[in-house]
Amino acid sequence: MKVNQTNLDGVLHIEPKVFGDARGFFLETYNKERYMEVGFPDVNFVQDNHSRSSKGVLRGLHFQLNHPQGKLVQVATGSVFDVAVDIRVGSPTFGQWYGCVLSEENHHQLWIPPKFAHGFCVLSETADFIYKCTDYYRPDDEGGLLWNDPEVGIDWPTASPLLSEKDKAYACLADIPPHLLTKY
Repeated sequence: MKVNQTNLDGVLHIEPKVFGDARGFFLETYNKERYMEVGFPDVNFVQDNHSRSSKGVLRGLHFQLNHPQGKLVQVATGSVFDVAVDIRVGSPTFGQWYGCVLSEENHHQLWIPPKFAHGFCVLSETADFIYKCTDYYRPDDEGGLLWNDPEVGIDWPTASPLLSEKDKAYACLADIPPHLLTKY
């Protein structure tokens, strides 16, 4: 397995070892001991999620304020452009983002530590997006960042994604009071 540090402290781009032949492939999507050997943090996953979305759907940018979730994300079918944004007040990379393509072909994963905003946009006809979380989803604790905040400047693969009403209504980072963001 190869673990790549990104421009955001703690966000890891992971390339698991894939064992394949004419019959198909096998890979470990998580093994605590092996992941920790290569620098993955010692975390406790408490919830697994699976979402299916169609082409052009953009989900995010979401975070939880008082119960932040770390997420180990990957794609089982299709492909997405996945993004983490540093929303930790006081961080040297506050407002910066990292994005990468996760797909059924490359089997890559992204580790988004707690206290970051997260979102993805579907590139394929459909995509099955699966992820492990370090805390439970709490709708009353959820916050969000506007997907196309010009100051954050994410280079999304589409200018007109399909968004939920909730995701359309989020504010730009500069307009979110610091007490409603995570701390570094």
